[in-house]
Amino acid sequence: MATDASNFRTEANVFETDLAGITVRGKAHSLSAWFVLALRLMMGYAFLHSGWSKLTAAEPFDAAGYLTNVTAASPLAGLFHWMGQTPWFVEFVNLAVPWGEFLVGLGLLVGALTRLAAFFGAFMMLLFYFGNWEVQHGLVNGDFAYMLVFLAVAAFGAGRILGLDALIETYETGSETLVERYPRLRYVLG
Repeated sequence: MATDASNFRTEANVFETDLAGITVRGKAHSLSAWFVLALRLMMGYAFLHSGWSKLTAAEPFDAAGYLTNVTAASPLAGLFHWMGQTPWFVEFVNLAVPWGEFLVGLGLLVGALTRLAAFFGAFMMLLFYFGNWEVQHGLVNGDFAYMLVFLAVAAFGAGRILGLDALIETYETGSETLVERYPRLRYVLG
């Protein structure tokens, strides 16, 4: 059966993108929304739990040891060592990591500011990837995989699936919705 290309682009569950002159098209299964929701909730729980554990631990979180002991094989070893030897930066990381994990997790669990939360989650996982540098089994490890999960959550607009982003986007501000009034919100919601 022949498929009309114009119909393909308007059909439900179809996504398409162009990058560097290459067009990629795909059709998601009808259950895909449940899997995207599961990824969002899984990463949300993992980060919320990790952040909460650090915030409520008997001893305050201290990143100095981690930063100064990154393996010399890491391409960013020098940067991590500088961070670990710079007192103001260690203080910043000591706040940013537990609160960042907690807020990223909370954002993902409730589906609010999901793309923003997923971006920061992916950024943290990228830093963990270089900080936990081990490539004996190749360049892909758990930190790298989690970074891609965060990016997928953002790309698929997972906050619109049983999340607060769906409500925020449709919130009426006078005669228009919030995202119609502030179109840049589309970059952080979804």
